[in-house]
Amino acid sequence: MKNVIDTRELGRRFGQLEAVKGVSFQVGEGELFGFLGPNGAGKTRTIIMLCTLLHPTGGSASVNGFDVVRQRSEVRRSIGLVFQQPTLDEYLSAEQNLRFHAYAYGMPADVRESRMRELLTMVELWDRRAGSVRTFSGGMKRRLEIARGLLHHPRVLFLDEPTLGLDPQTRRHIWEYLLRLRESEHLTIFLTTQYLDEAEYCGRIAIIDKGEIIALDTPDGLKRSVGGDLITFTTSDPGRATAELKERYGVEPTVRDGTIRFHVSAGDSFLPEFVRTFPEHIETISLSRPSLDDVFLTLTGHEIRDAELDARQMLLQGMGRMRMGR
Repeated sequence: MKNVIDTRELGRRFGQLEAVKGVSFQVGEGELFGFLGPNGAGKTRTIIMLCTLLHPTGGSASVNGFDVVRQRSEVRRSIGLVFQQPTLDEYLSAEQNLRFHAYAYGMPADVRESRMRELLTMVELWDRRAGSVRTFSGGMKRRLEIARGLLHHPRVLFLDEPTLGLDPQTRRHIWEYLLRLRESEHLTIFLTTQYLDEAEYCGRIAIIDKGEIIALDTPDGLKRSVGGDLITFTTSDPGRATAELKERYGVEPTVRDGTIRFHVSAGDSFLPEFVRTFPEHIETISLSRPSLDDVFLTLTGHEIRDAELDARQMLLQGMGRMRMGR
């Protein structure tokens, strides 16, 4: 499979701060690739570099075979972007927003008009094409942004928290559109999200923390890496309970907000005997299969939080520069 994104020791420094520490990964043609990390991890700055809006201070990267430093214009023609924050002109109609984007990319008139109709129909906005965007719901705006990002036939679609703040039903509909578009457009999709259930759509996921990629695998592979089923319980003395767990079962429990967590294989058979024989009083207990939340917490020690606001602001500001070719 051909790699559409290829990074080699890609890094970015801001003075003494090393925000991205030599990350290396490849994304194959047609792949849906997830990029996850806690606040300040470096994931948004990595996207900014891949989109040519921030120069790397180390390493290299290419998108669609073009170097992100030496061939910026070619990279920009190869990508579509959908940001977390709305970037539409709300005083224009849906059709006018797309037409302005097409002008910026120099699309021929015949191609432009047919492509606009195709995409607006696909995202179910053709009947609202003349309507002012300021009258649209949040979900309608996001669908229009997706159509705009695809207007110039990009090879790669970058989605930066594409459904943040939307209600669950709208989020589901957005994903239905994205998965359908991926098939019909033969797209490579590069996604960041703080909704880990959305990451389940990805073929592979890279987890980045403190500027470094600490894991990269399929969702199932990442879940297997945390070491089996998850048992979570509370007790009156978490300190004594964790010491008992280490001594009796040789596990390495973690304690967060008074809740003890540890992993075992074959949790269904382990749990009844554990409850019957554990010397400390168990107040509550549960058994679950590993989720991506468990993987994330185990690997980083953090929970998913809002992504880097300063970096996202740079991304939003850069959109105007990219359209104008600067």
